[in-house]
Amino acid sequence: MSIGFWQIAIVVILVVLLFGRGKISSLMGDVAKGIKSFKKGMSSDISEDSDPKNISENQDSTNQESNKKD
Repeated sequence: MSIGFWQIAIVVILVVLLFGRGKISSLMGDVAKGIKSFKKGMSSDISEDSDPKNISENQDSTNQESNKKD
């Protein structure tokens, strides 16, 4: 049994009657803002990781400095 056009139409009509056109459009706007902010956050994470840091080099220089003090 597949979902037909009339069944989808009835569901859409019921949703519009229950929530109203204004509420649905504001919800869709909020969803779009969320997607945009997610994409912006993902793109900023990539740019921060473009300069990888080698932790072992930093630890070696710290160990050498502490050995010089002793």
